[in-house]
Amino acid sequence: MKTKILAIILAVAALTSIGAGAQKNEFNPIETGVTSLSIAPDARGASMGDLGAATDPDANSQFWNPSKYAFAYSSAGVSLSYTPWLRKLVNDIFLANLAGYWKVGSSDNQAVSASLRYFSLGEVTSQDPSETATQTLNPYELSFDMGYSRKLSEKFSMGVVFRYIYSDLGFSDSYAGDQTTGASAFSADLAGYFTTYPIIGRNECQWSWGWNISNIGTKVAFNNGEDPAFLPTNLKIGTNFMFPLADYHTLSLGVDLNKLLVPARPREADYDMDTTEGQRDYLNALEDWKNMSPFTGIFKSFSDAPGGFGEEMREINVSFGAEYSYNQQFFVRAGYYYENEFKGNRQYFGFGAGFSLNVVRLDASYMLATAQTSPLDQTLRFTLTFDMDGLKDLLGKR
Repeated sequence: MKTKILAIILAVAALTSIGAGAQKNEFNPIETGVTSLSIAPDARGASMGDLGAATDPDANSQFWNPSKYAFAYSSAGVSLSYTPWLRKLVNDIFLANLAGYWKVGSSDNQAVSASLRYFSLGEVTSQDPSETATQTLNPYELSFDMGYSRKLSEKFSMGVVFRYIYSDLGFSDSYAGDQTTGASAFSADLAGYFTTYPIIGRNECQWSWGWNISNIGTKVAFNNGEDPAFLPTNLKIGTNFMFPLADYHTLSLGVDLNKLLVPARPREADYDMDTTEGQRDYLNALEDWKNMSPFTGIFKSFSDAPGGFGEEMREINVSFGAEYSYNQQFFVRAGYYYENEFKGNRQYFGFGAGFSLNVVRLDASYMLATAQTSPLDQTLRFTLTFDMDGLKDLLGKR
């Protein structure tokens, strides 16, 4: 009996929904491994259309922009998020995320941070050729990272994160004595954050810019190293503008741009497959793509689209979001995420709300896909955040 490997299509389907109107020869989404690293973990950012490069810092900034921690208002914070994933298809796939930070030093200009995320693909049962159940397992992906951020001036900070990634999507055929192991990888993030407080009229506003290059690292090698895949290296650039509406009322508007820094897989449609020369050129291009180093792939990702500049622009995803706050205690949020139909066609609205006390904040979000067939439709997220300064004050009063 041959070794059976789980081809976890669901993990890709979670991030890619093919539009019915897309022409087959133009559809060319970027292929990566460990796609769960691209899933927004927290309810706040998700409710604004997956936006967070330049929003105010919170405990989940590790995913969006770790350099924001240096400007965090509290000395420490911890957050726990839970997301039932692909709930329209199955009921046992989920993403759990634990994140936190701690301001260090006496000058309030640096912070250390960490996060742990666990993506479970539920329970899967394998079958032999006679369709008899042979093994039951729980494939999963996880990552653990630690970061450091520091203010370089009163308005600018930078941060770095180092991450370990493990993906276990397969199982072994014990009858054949063949063992399948999980795949590991290492990556790093590099980020920056700039914030200023302009006076418009008589009101003090806040205008921020942020960027984050995430998951710069090794390939993840599945099937005992025979099938290496690029990590979802991503460039995120965003801006956010917050202004007061009245006493205790504020509104912030933000925009994020995202581009995967991963080269596109060669397509047969771009070669003359009716000729021997065309077939050879395609196989050579495919071999070069498989053997390309991740760092070469980052630079190649800006110039590899067969359609030229127009297709390169298709690879940029856009998030628009807004957040209303009353006295920093009650929040209402909304946003929209757009991905070109030929690059994945993820297009959805995000909605959410949050309530904050001195010690704890609870946020929830709801995703509404514009395509009724999207497996991402009706996705819920929940985030519980604890403010350590508030907890310290509460315990000090007792």
